[in-house]
Amino acid sequence: MFTGIIEGTGKVLELNTFGSNLTIWVQSGISKELKVDQSVAHNGVCLTVVDLMENAHMVTAVAETLSKTNLGSLAIGDTINLERCMLSNGRFDGHIVQGHVDDTAICEKISEENGSWLFHFKLNQAAQQNLIVDKGSICINGVSLTVISCTSAGFYVTIIPYTYEHTTFMNLKVGDFVNLEFDILGKYIQKQLAQRA
Repeated sequence: MFTGIIEGTGKVLELNTFGSNLTIWVQSGISKELKVDQSVAHNGVCLTVVDLMENAHMVTAVAETLSKTNLGSLAIGDTINLERCMLSNGRFDGHIVQGHVDDTAICEKISEENGSWLFHFKLNQAAQQNLIVDKGSICINGVSLTVISCTSAGFYVTIIPYTYEHTTFMNLKVGDFVNLEFDILGKYIQKQLAQRA
């Protein structure tokens, strides 16, 4: 389990395709502290460390992951958000994040708002609107955020300067796709309501 509080960012060093899988070498400040078989969220996607170098680690994304996330569009030199699993005795600063991305969304608008940034994202599916509520939690590229407001086809979040400077939000552009993980509580409620109907 993760919390959506990003530990740091990593730089994509190498990308290799093997069959339908993609292996990704990432250089980061936490790579030297990792071990093989450890789970690490990469842009919100829980991946297993399969190899290590001094300041880099390798993970593998399978076809299912590539079809539902933005990892397949990574390029060498890109920056990604990283978070290790939460320690059992750790402080819960974000919200419940599983590292299981539900879908991607497109960044439609970015505006500076007196020292912070307002981002608007458009959802891929209208039904997903039921999983978002004003002031509720959402995970974008692994970052735990609060939904400021919902629109007919998407939602807004505000990014404070610290988050902007210490995550990949500073590199995000209009037209970019981001990974979304909806609040797990909302997903369970939606399933129960669907079964009752």
